[in-house]
Amino acid sequence: MSIKNPNRDKDLQTRIKEATDSAYRIRMGVLEEGEAQGEGYVGQALGASDITAAVYMDAMKFDPENPDWEDRDRFFLSVGHYALLLYATFAEAGIIPRDELTTYAADDSRLPMSSMSTYTPGNEISGGSLGHGLGLGVGAAMGLRHQGKTDQFVYVLFSDGELNEGSTWEAAMAAANWQTGNLIALVDMNGMQADGRTEDVLRIEPQEARWESFGWHTQRVDGNDLEALLTALDAAKDEAQAQGRPHIIICDTKLGKGVPMLESREKLHFMKIAAEEWPVCMDQLTAGYEGKDAS
Repeated sequence: MSIKNPNRDKDLQTRIKEATDSAYRIRMGVLEEGEAQGEGYVGQALGASDITAAVYMDAMKFDPENPDWEDRDRFFLSVGHYALLLYATFAEAGIIPRDELTTYAADDSRLPMSSMSTYTPGNEISGGSLGHGLGLGVGAAMGLRHQGKTDQFVYVLFSDGELNEGSTWEAAMAAANWQTGNLIALVDMNGMQADGRTEDVLRIEPQEARWESFGWHTQRVDGNDLEALLTALDAAKDEAQAQGRPHIIICDTKLGKGVPMLESREKLHFMKIAAEEWPVCMDQLTAGYEGKDAS
């Protein structure tokens, strides 16, 4: 058994450096998957790579050699179309081989375009019908608590578009009512959904006040700032031991983060990228990472 444990026994700067390195490799994996298909939800995956790096490589307890290990923490990806982010994270975590990423969305691949638990080792739920992930997370958190497994956490990543869904708010109400302190939800606030800018489709602010009014322990951070993410996850776990409230970390992210050419594109919900552009994307990602590392 090769258990990945939370890293709070390390100093914060070491943890930030390790998570930064992982986030870079996750982003590169996303680009490798996207290049294999020539398209995909690349902008969202790049934007949320820091989130999954912080959760998987720093906060979560799991066994990459045994994804069904009974004492693991759980990660639920509600936004199934972020699947290429999940697979790149699995490769970084050692759950699947990295060279498998190039099979993304291919016939007979274990890595379908929208995430499905029956296909991919380590995938807890089939996501994609938006608005369901948080409710599933509430149920899982309650189940673990009823089994007396108070040291196991359920992490749920969902999108700002899912804040338009009534089922999300029903789950939020239930989570607070049942005091699911072992539930940590992260919402990717990238400002874009299929029908356009989130604020133009249906205004969702102010988010902090809404979650607080539902009884949640609420934090809002720059979702592309790994120090802020690691600190917020630490605070959520500390709060879990003290109060038993569910936790929401509202993560403001930038679509296409790490690749300037993609960050500046006007429409980033679903992207078609020309064959000659993929190497440019990879070069820009590496240049930014090496520049950050040097500083």
